[in-house]
Amino acid sequence: MKEREELDNNDMPSKYSVSVDVIIPVYKPDTKFNQLMERLVKQTVKPNRIILLHTVETETDSIDNPEEALAYALSLNSSGCKIERYEIKKPDFDHGGTRNYGASLSQAEIIVFMTQDAVPADVNLIKSLLIPFQDKKVAAAYGRQLAMPKSGIIESYTRQFNYPDQSFTKSLEDLPVLGIKTYFCSNVCAAYRKSVYEELSGFATKTIFNEDMIMAAGIINAGYSIAYAAGARVYHSHVYTYVQQFKRNFDLAVSQKQYNHIFSSVKSETEGTKLVKQTLDYLIEKKEYILIPDLIFISGFKYLGYLAGKNYDKLPSSLIKKLSMNPSYWK
Repeated sequence: MKEREELDNNDMPSKYSVSVDVIIPVYKPDTKFNQLMERLVKQTVKPNRIILLHTVETETDSIDNPEEALAYALSLNSSGCKIERYEIKKPDFDHGGTRNYGASLSQAEIIVFMTQDAVPADVNLIKSLLIPFQDKKVAAAYGRQLAMPKSGIIESYTRQFNYPDQSFTKSLEDLPVLGIKTYFCSNVCAAYRKSVYEELSGFATKTIFNEDMIMAAGIINAGYSIAYAAGARVYHSHVYTYVQQFKRNFDLAVSQKQYNHIFSSVKSETEGTKLVKQTLDYLIEKKEYILIPDLIFISGFKYLGYLAGKNYDKLPSSLIKKLSMNPSYWK
């Protein structure tokens, strides 16, 4: 793993210029989505287009009658940053397939994928994501996720653990040391070189989620690099219940089981154990002893969900739907 010195936001060489589009799947958008859109159109490096892939479930959500938050987003359309909306019927939504559809609409050299709840921390998000692509070996770059102010100490530390303040670049040679972290990439905020994306045939389809890590594994094993751009910052975090933690890790393990040829050779349990131990040490250091039982329960539900997901093929379909965070996947 090579640490990268982040160039100052004003130091991107003027001769380096690439076209960029932002692609965002949207479903029942809220105020976070409004903030995301407001900050995207104010970026120092503006995307050519913002492509909104709007999942609808009723006729009232149609192109002619968009939801309030979506209507507001479309009102931000300008000549400097074109905003377009495309409709996806809910039964047709797929984490990989829907994003592939968005990519097919773009002719940009760099395509940026974001989720509707990722709010840029400043006006230099796009510029910071583009910096690593000056290296021709870099095929993808993902940003730093900061916890929302009300997320709590444990969630905040988890974000710090997964998204440190130092940028780095990963390649195949890092696999023996980093393990599954080599394949880590998040479509909450990630950019891809379109030519490599197409070379690898885009995201996997019909996956419960984790399409970003599956793509990242393909990028690494094809001999390219993935950059972590710490300067590309978004506010993004969740406050999950214990049951939601279980379900999320159930789906994570399902995706790894279904793509066993990618994940069987790398252990993810080791990274999880490391996170728990370091979080415990952090709580003790901060004298937040009252949160230790919460950490134990969170970790326990995560692990049980992961174990259940690893053995999903041995469970009845009726139970699988109850254990999954994405029951609609199990049609």
